[in-house]
Amino acid sequence: MPDPEVRSVLTPARQGNVGPSAGAGNDRDGAERLYFRQLLAGRDFARDDPLAAQMVNFVYLVGDRLMGEAVIVDPAYAVDELVDLLAADDMACVGAVATHYHPDHVGGEMMGHGIQGITRLLARLPVPVHVQVDEVPWVIRSTGVGTGDLQTHRSGDVVAVGEVALTLVHTPGHTPGSQCVLVGGKLLSGDTLFLEGCGRTDLPGGDAGALYTTLTSRLASVPDTTVLYPGHQYSAAPSATMGATRATNFVFSLGSPEQWASVFGR
Repeated sequence: MPDPEVRSVLTPARQGNVGPSAGAGNDRDGAERLYFRQLLAGRDFARDDPLAAQMVNFVYLVGDRLMGEAVIVDPAYAVDELVDLLAADDMACVGAVATHYHPDHVGGEMMGHGIQGITRLLARLPVPVHVQVDEVPWVIRSTGVGTGDLQTHRSGDVVAVGEVALTLVHTPGHTPGSQCVLVGGKLLSGDTLFLEGCGRTDLPGGDAGALYTTLTSRLASVPDTTVLYPGHQYSAAPSATMGATRATNFVFSLGSPEQWASVFGR
């Protein structure tokens, strides 16, 4: 059954002074305003970083083309290159969105390697970093930023980038404060959901039961026509509709908590 809190995400924004509703990018004017780029680490940027090439992270640049403002979703690896790519498109970085705390998404230490992330971004630009409130201590521990560097949110909050609205959906399971971003008929899912499979739940803060609830309830109201853009390229295609994902991704064939637990544990 769809989560009633998430159902409100698909109706006009509940937070004041945020511009249009989350679905505004679907009409012609919204589509013309929406600036959107999907960048693959190790190919489109950070080309000389073998870890970036191994991890195949996607980073997203999202904003208002007419206002020339954008945010970076999950800035990691070559952060200066990401800011420069925006500048080359006549866009200014006005913030970042962190889908979750893992170093390949926000920076920090991973497998003995240091990864650039929001700390580098903040050193270059004093912009807000938008996170779910439940993820704050994890982001601080991973990156070393302070609480004052983070703009905290709860599910259904909307971040206005010019006149483009990004709706933040709390999707716990992979981490306590994982979040997805709804914008212009697109769902940026971080590591919550991939075209094939879903995020791990055996890392610190993971919760298999919470992820089952996220996929079967919290995201149940996202229309089949919405296009899923994941946090990694773990499949041949870089994106797919939610309808196609629900039809082919095995995680949606696990129809009960018991079946889910048999695969992912509790």
